[in-house]
Amino acid sequence: MAQREVKEAFVSNLNGTSLEEVALGSFLSPICLINRGLILILYHRAKGTLPLPVPLMSHMLLDFFVLILPLVLSCTVLSSVLHLVIMGLTLFSSCLLCYVYRASRHSSKQHPQSTVSTFLQSHVEADQVPFVTLFRVFVNVKTAISILAVDFAVFPRRYAKTETYGTGVMDFGVGAFIFANALVCPEARGKNISGSKMSYVLKQLLSVWPLIALGIGRLVSVKMSGYHEHVSEYGVHWNFFFTLAIVRVVASMLLAVLPANHSWIFALIISGLYQFTLETSELKAFLIHNNDREKGFLHANKEGIFSVVGFVAIYLTGVRIGLYVMQPRSQVRDWLKSLFSLLMGSLVLYTALWMCQTLVEPVSRRLANSSFCLWSVAQSLFFMSCLGIADMVLLFSKKASDCHFVPSSWSLCKKQSDSGKVSNLKRDERERFCLIQAVSRNQLLFFLLANVMTGLTNSIVDTLSCSSPVSVCVLLLYMFTNCFVIYVLHFSGTTIKFW
Repeated sequence: MAQREVKEAFVSNLNGTSLEEVALGSFLSPICLINRGLILILYHRAKGTLPLPVPLMSHMLLDFFVLILPLVLSCTVLSSVLHLVIMGLTLFSSCLLCYVYRASRHSSKQHPQSTVSTFLQSHVEADQVPFVTLFRVFVNVKTAISILAVDFAVFPRRYAKTETYGTGVMDFGVGAFIFANALVCPEARGKNISGSKMSYVLKQLLSVWPLIALGIGRLVSVKMSGYHEHVSEYGVHWNFFFTLAIVRVVASMLLAVLPANHSWIFALIISGLYQFTLETSELKAFLIHNNDREKGFLHANKEGIFSVVGFVAIYLTGVRIGLYVMQPRSQVRDWLKSLFSLLMGSLVLYTALWMCQTLVEPVSRRLANSSFCLWSVAQSLFFMSCLGIADMVLLFSKKASDCHFVPSSWSLCKKQSDSGKVSNLKRDERERFCLIQAVSRNQLLFFLLANVMTGLTNSIVDTLSCSSPVSVCVLLLYMFTNCFVIYVLHFSGTTIKFW
């Protein structure tokens, strides 16, 4: 069997993991985020100054080792003890948090109840929502890790994309990517359509040309290089770039005539009608069992084409969630209530998912059925809630310690009396030393770079024969390269956008 066929077989016919294990992984990034913030706070308390010495490299290395390294290890050599990793990091962050809180109480001599009450009534800057940025960035980062890691034997097969039914970690990544894009689209940010609706739709058609170009570029490069393909994932000629473009255009056309604040209702209708069609027609059999891909474009790319329906439903739901989280709130108390609402929404959707899997059919990314849509949104809400709660823990630590140099986090509106360097450090300067903001600034470029580096790595390294230590080293070098390029661009104030 040729090397290409071996690699294709390695990522095919997989069944995924449990819903609980995917949900468990949602705790890792928030805990790492808290640890990164607390380390900066402790450094400030010890030295009385921030940023770190040689900020270009020191902050980059801190972010890489605290935020990226645990993600790589947790999906490779430590995947079998993920629960222990999370428990260990939680214990570490709890110790740091207790130390910061005790030290701040000793210096301020405030009653604990008074401290918490004051915190809940504090006002935060309302011009940005950090946990939305964090969600989008970590979905992108985890996707970048997975698309290369899946080709190594050290990556658990249960995390890879499933063949037909199942819940792999990478299956969630596809739905989460669509959801993340919807959260910050113009409709979710409440931007009114200027001009005629036809001109607006035309504008959206023109805006996706980079995705179409990237999709064509990937198609040509894969066919010319003989790169291994999992055909039942999207089809012979289709790929995820085409899906992103078509979903964006279709959703924009629908939102041009439908109210955005009711988009979740239309998402439910679309998903329900699609599931009804799968159950009452020959469509499901055609998508799963008909492998005659020589009959034309539709047969060759049936998975990519028909799954667009489910992804549009996920996108429309994301628009409604985006409208909710982008609502102006100023008090910490109000944001905590909104996070609680997101968490309850996730619980309700998980209940609906259990009923759908019991009464209809299991989750299928390949079909993008109703179960997949429910799971994608439920898990996205849960992950985003965890990130939001982590950010609130950081905000409390920042307020208690009077150290506000923690990028990608809420900032208190109240002006601090501290006259040190941190208080004079502008927000833009703080975010300049942040890997999260670097990825956020050039998200599409980061995703494209990860795809290019994945192909390059596969052409140089025999991924299937690599030992576990070598595999981890290659993955870390790959991620460090991606992150370093994006970080340098961000540090220099460069945004790569050609549309």
